[in-house]
Amino acid sequence: MAKKRTAAAPRDATDTATIHDVKLRRGAGGELHQTAEGDTPVLTTAQGGPVADDQNSLRVGPRGPLVVDDFHFREKIFHFDHERIPERVVHARGYGAHGFFETYESLAAYTKADLFQRAGERTPAFVRFSTVAGNKGSADLARDVRGFAVKLYTQEGNWDLVGNNIPVFFIQDAIKFPDLIHAAKQEPDRAFPQAQTAHDNFWDFISLTPESMHMVMWTMSDRAIPRSLRFMEGFGVHTFRFVNAKDESTFVKFHWKPKLGLQSVAWNEAVKINGADPDFHRRDLWQAIQSGNFPEWELQVQLFDQEFADSFDFDVLDPTKLIPEEILKPQPIGRLVLDRMPENFFAETEQVAFMTQNVPPGIDFSNDPLLQGRNFSYLDTQLKRLGGPNFTHLPINAPKCPFAHFQQDGHMAMRNPVGRVNYQPNSFNEGPRESPTRGHRPFPAEEQGTKARLRPESFADHYSQARQFFISQTPPEQRHIAAALTFELSKVETPAIRERMVSHLLNIDETLATTVAQKLGLQPMPKPADAAVPTRQDLEPSPALSIVENGPKRFEGRKLGILVTDGVDAKLLNGLITAVNKEKGTCELIAPKVGGVTASDGSLVKAHHMIDGGPSVLFDAVALLTSAEAIDDLVAEAAARDFVADAFQHCKFIGYDQSAMPLLAKAGIADALDEGILALPGEDGLSGFVAELGKLRVWGREPSVKLGKASQPAK
Repeated sequence: MAKKRTAAAPRDATDTATIHDVKLRRGAGGELHQTAEGDTPVLTTAQGGPVADDQNSLRVGPRGPLVVDDFHFREKIFHFDHERIPERVVHARGYGAHGFFETYESLAAYTKADLFQRAGERTPAFVRFSTVAGNKGSADLARDVRGFAVKLYTQEGNWDLVGNNIPVFFIQDAIKFPDLIHAAKQEPDRAFPQAQTAHDNFWDFISLTPESMHMVMWTMSDRAIPRSLRFMEGFGVHTFRFVNAKDESTFVKFHWKPKLGLQSVAWNEAVKINGADPDFHRRDLWQAIQSGNFPEWELQVQLFDQEFADSFDFDVLDPTKLIPEEILKPQPIGRLVLDRMPENFFAETEQVAFMTQNVPPGIDFSNDPLLQGRNFSYLDTQLKRLGGPNFTHLPINAPKCPFAHFQQDGHMAMRNPVGRVNYQPNSFNEGPRESPTRGHRPFPAEEQGTKARLRPESFADHYSQARQFFISQTPPEQRHIAAALTFELSKVETPAIRERMVSHLLNIDETLATTVAQKLGLQPMPKPADAAVPTRQDLEPSPALSIVENGPKRFEGRKLGILVTDGVDAKLLNGLITAVNKEKGTCELIAPKVGGVTASDGSLVKAHHMIDGGPSVLFDAVALLTSAEAIDDLVAEAAARDFVADAFQHCKFIGYDQSAMPLLAKAGIADALDEGILALPGEDGLSGFVAELGKLRVWGREPSVKLGKASQPAK
């Protein structure tokens, strides 16, 4: 029987919760309020007006839309949007590319959006990938959420699907976004750490915000350190609506699935990549497109009606929740291909302006409070960052379909109405007119309820899906989450904050919490945090949430680093390169000198890197092609030893010829050969070796190198 989404009466002000030593008042939706008591200053607006509720936006009913007269939210988000110039406040470090979106089949039964009406329709696209917390000059491999923003230049206006590589978010209401980002950014008195959340302010905020626990599991997982932008998923995060020509609505969630499968790096590897190449993701995308290996994603949608929404275990309007793919299988509806880099980074990637409110007819919004707040906020952001109201005149932001309006003048206007008339209605029969049939019409949802600052009780479960995410990970991934939490919290200087976080982890997974607590040296173990709703133990694991379970199983799009010396077997080298190319992978050569080496047949083989400048962290697998004459000199190179030792530590496949055995011994692994350290076969067997590389990692090796050995798998 469908469960009707209603909210209980607001909880009494005496309904309190304690997270370690901090007492808070709990709202109806399980959110926590820190109220002024005694001599504590009262929070006010910039005009000095006291604030009664800083956790919830003003809306119509518990699950209704936000209202425009919420002056506190408007002021708070307005000021936040204008905090930085000209760099973006969030998502400052980004990289973009042009391409196209191709529709598979007509979706006219669900939506009247023009780009979904015809099979094979190609729509120009621009995509910007980004990190959230770091500034423009930060490194690519910070542990962070990745922005995945897609601008589609449809025949009925631009559609901006502004998402992330994680399907949920930290907060349930946009009014908390300034607080979240303030806490995550560098601490204001010292201006560090940058592009890191491993500090007191972030974890203090998170430990007092239970709704963030699901997102914390994602950001502490390997999802936050992708190997390549080409190997990560994208999500629209929110619940949207498709609306067809009959004004019938279907709820929709958007997923971008990478053709090359999912892949991430280990934390130790990420740290070293940032040192070796802070532009690692940028360089990877640039090289892939310039070489013709165009990245591709499939757009898949979860479609559901009101009956499903009412019967689902969680509220589909809650941006901290997802719908498991095993419950509602995503349907593929098109593909996105990136095939051209910008001609100028600033003019295009830096000036592109994404706004969630940019939707064509046939796509509409739900009452997700975070989405509603974003729709309100983004226009302010572009106005401040790009200097005026005419940012839509910039080529990267301008529609590619015909457009006409009476907007005029303003800073840097490049187009103005032509002729006498700049208004309507007018009697001169000039200028554009509205179209009730073609124009965007919102779905006529009926809303009712008391106008108040509140959150629905259906948003109150903060731990169940966090637990589901954790138990859906493979044992290595679970170890990495525990290790990430341990590392981040080890940088927190305030013991009470660490204890509060562990108290939340106890509501997610006791083994995880115990492991982190032991590594942090917490004694005694704190009590579990007060939970508005007990953690559900009946949610089944979702394999779709695991990176390892959704890896490529092939070496396509990956890179083999080949360490070579003078005297390298020319036939073996050429055969290996040919075998990798046949699998649509690439090879780069590393040598003692960047000028290259002389092969066994006397030919000069140019190198891509010197040993010092081409560490193994830059590659997905490595091969050691040396010679008996040159191996002693190579063994004397500390960088060569590190090349092999790091590849072993990071659980990568290592191919070698017999002359390289002294180097394996120098790296300390000659006596630790496993199924991932492979003697290179003759030229005829190299295709089998390359096929084996498609597994990417030898996770069975991990416990022996203690890489991320911080937890045991959940039971």
